[in-house]
Amino acid sequence: MMRCTLLVLIAAVLVLGGCNRRSDAGPVIVSAIGTPPRLGDPSRGGQDLPSRLLIDSAAQGLVRFDAAGQIEPGIAERWIVIDDGMSYIFRLRDAEWSDGRQVTAEDVVAVLNRQIARGSRNPLLPFLSAIDEVVEMTPEVIEVRLKRPRPDLLKLFAQPELAVFRTRPPGGSGPFRVTATGKRDVTLHPAFDPSRSPDDDIAEPGPAANVQLIGERAARAILRFAARDSDLVSGGTFVDWPLLSFANVAPANRRLDPAAGLFGLVVADRSGFLGEARNRLAIAGAIDRNAVLAAFTSDWAPASQLLPEQLDSAAPPAIADWAAMAAADRFSSARARVAEWRAANAGPLRLRVAVPAGPGAAILYAMIATNLHSVGIDTARVALDADADLRLIDAVAPYDSARWYLATACAPCGDEARTAIEAAREAPDALSRARRLAEADVALAADGGFIPIARPLRWSLVALRLRQWQGNSRAWHPLNHLRNDTN
Repeated sequence: MMRCTLLVLIAAVLVLGGCNRRSDAGPVIVSAIGTPPRLGDPSRGGQDLPSRLLIDSAAQGLVRFDAAGQIEPGIAERWIVIDDGMSYIFRLRDAEWSDGRQVTAEDVVAVLNRQIARGSRNPLLPFLSAIDEVVEMTPEVIEVRLKRPRPDLLKLFAQPELAVFRTRPPGGSGPFRVTATGKRDVTLHPAFDPSRSPDDDIAEPGPAANVQLIGERAARAILRFAARDSDLVSGGTFVDWPLLSFANVAPANRRLDPAAGLFGLVVADRSGFLGEARNRLAIAGAIDRNAVLAAFTSDWAPASQLLPEQLDSAAPPAIADWAAMAAADRFSSARARVAEWRAANAGPLRLRVAVPAGPGAAILYAMIATNLHSVGIDTARVALDADADLRLIDAVAPYDSARWYLATACAPCGDEARTAIEAAREAPDALSRARRLAEADVALAADGGFIPIARPLRWSLVALRLRQWQGNSRAWHPLNHLRNDTN
């Protein structure tokens, strides 16, 4: 009932659409799709986009992402990599906690060790196993020592999950301070920079430099933007994409990120029909990706391979045999496999497909169910966290390594692929790691444990006043890089 009411409200403000937004004089108002933002310890996990944006704004890490998704300084003003990639040394800039106390290397080391400690629920923990220890070298310098080289480590340190966050009192070093907290929103003001000389003739940022961050459902966020009461809707996915058809938002305000990551079905239950690799691969071939994605937008391109490009693998992305077949041949092959299995097992074939709630997920499930029904497979839609045979994965890659793609898609996968992924994690050098990753990619393609469909669909609604907003492969848009170089 609530969703229907919101759709009616969106339809009621169609005439308010257009490129022109609010005056450039006021604070930036951001609707992030999700629950109300709360400032909490990233090591406890379970944070959605509004809280991740809040943590990134109030408690930056050693480094952070800029508007283009590239690395820029955070608490660390500069860094070097030595010992053939086995050591990262960071020099900290002058920074203050939210209570005005100086940030020291000892503080930073304690926070990072908490984030990577055994028992931490930090979602990045599985990809931080190469870190041996984090140590204080001087009051301004820390060293991150590795067991194995990791060239993409900075991209992990830039994630909000590795923010330098102090729990008592809760907060960090900026670039913003929380100045007010409401039921669904927080107000952020640029933090004072202690590195600025007292003699500098620089005025304290005024209210126009503030950001109001709201966490809310997509329908409410779209309605707010269409009514010209916000400047940005961030965090849109395929789930909520159909809602945009109810709001007359100008094309110039609709933005898509070239997001890197995974969007597809993992084989969650490898018993019965899905117990054989050739049957799993038959299902992969039975999905008409072009038709599925066309139900959303022509700008969403299909994917038939796990890796988007070679990345740090020793070989180009592995291509499963079905991907080289004509569509008609794929479908006839899948029908034959299903008919053979049903004849041998004397009964119907029914698979549970787990997808999230929401209108986009309903469309996706309907398209997949139609494809599978056409080859003789009945389906049932279940909740994303329910027991299932096929489960949707929709995730943006936090860093550019084949290991993230392989480990995320192996949920579960066969012994050969799993062994190769683990061997890549333990590899002592970049060359042997690359070889193990290539082996794991080939094994997972042959295993059929993951059925690629596309890359993640990520969209935003962006007012023209937000001149710094840029689409990027991380689909990450920090709140201090929206309007100009000073906010």
